[in-house]
Amino acid sequence: MIPIVFDLDGTLIDSAPDLHAACVKMLAQENAPAPSLETVITYIGNGVPKLVERAMTAADIPMAEHNRLIRSFMKFYNQDPATLTTLYPNLLSLLDTLIAKGHRLAVCTNKPEAPARLILDMLDIEFYFDVVVGGDTLEQKKPDPAPLLHALKLLGTDRCLYVGDSEVDAETADRANQPMALFTQGYRKVPVEKLPHDFAFDDFAALGPYIETLFK
Repeated sequence: MIPIVFDLDGTLIDSAPDLHAACVKMLAQENAPAPSLETVITYIGNGVPKLVERAMTAADIPMAEHNRLIRSFMKFYNQDPATLTTLYPNLLSLLDTLIAKGHRLAVCTNKPEAPARLILDMLDIEFYFDVVVGGDTLEQKKPDPAPLLHALKLLGTDRCLYVGDSEVDAETADRANQPMALFTQGYRKVPVEKLPHDFAFDDFAALGPYIETLFK
């Protein structure tokens, strides 16, 4: 059984409301206007530094303050990382099925590793995953393939099915030469047909049957 490696934000969890709340608090300290949830969703995907950079650019805050605002964002986010965050429908039953069938599971995310693990624990799903690779586990972040390849190394294999929701995930899987299942209800910014993928789905109830086809 090949392992299944999941992205986190926009794939396993709808975390945008909590990311939005932290972003609003960060910007309020700078006397900058609050962006909408829909706007902050467009900032998600390349890790916290890029999210903060995009928020600063929109608010016309000098980039010389970037490191300070990253610390500010993480302070607010770490104080309250999962109050508004939810699991996507039918995810838990899929995880149970995959474990029962003998698949090993992992997370490969651009979110820093410590808050990623904390959120998985707060949502009571950390025990499903043998490996968690975060955006600060290595020097490289997705779409560099190194984090995904590192997750595979920790799993003791060179193959997986990678499950993600975005341009970053599609490029990561492509550069790592791994098959990709694209969840279409996450934080993707471009049409599905423009992203390299092997399977697209809008409900986790559809992913299990697809995985079964890989072993027929």
